[in-house]
Amino acid sequence: MPFEPWQPGMTVTAGRLALISPTWQDWMPVWTTSGASTPFFGNAAISARWAQSALTIHYQVDIAFGSTTTFGSGTDNWRLSTPVPAAGTSNGCGSGEIQNTSSPGSRQPIRVRLTTVSTFEFEMSGGNIQATNTSTGAGLIDASTPGAWSAGNSWLRFWGSYEAAP
Repeated sequence: MPFEPWQPGMTVTAGRLALISPTWQDWMPVWTTSGASTPFFGNAAISARWAQSALTIHYQVDIAFGSTTTFGSGTDNWRLSTPVPAAGTSNGCGSGEIQNTSSPGSRQPIRVRLTTVSTFEFEMSGGNIQATNTSTGAGLIDASTPGAWSAGNSWLRFWGSYEAAP
């Protein structure tokens, strides 16, 4: 049953309570880009979970890129699919972090954006944790930003919430 806002005279039912009681579930995000290059998860370890309460979607994603992961090419911004369509786009619907573990201290904060109603994109929002600047650490994340990704040694984690389409 799709969510319907409470109206005068409605009664509490198990079905209505289930709609407002979040139940976490898995989803497999689809990884694309804003252009023609195609990344590939390969043997990445992916944990993507989401829950819905009324029209609010909560999500958390943890991706450890594997030895067979390919990151696309050039400056085509990475996109991951949402678990359900959003009510609209947003310049901020979450936060997270990225790291290339082959480069100590390279963990960086990111901001999650909804650039379409069905895709997340990721924007650099700070420097490395050891307070050093990165030469390419600005803008949306892609195959070359904030730097070269290392298959088997990099990860992307993010979490947040957004309004689902009615």
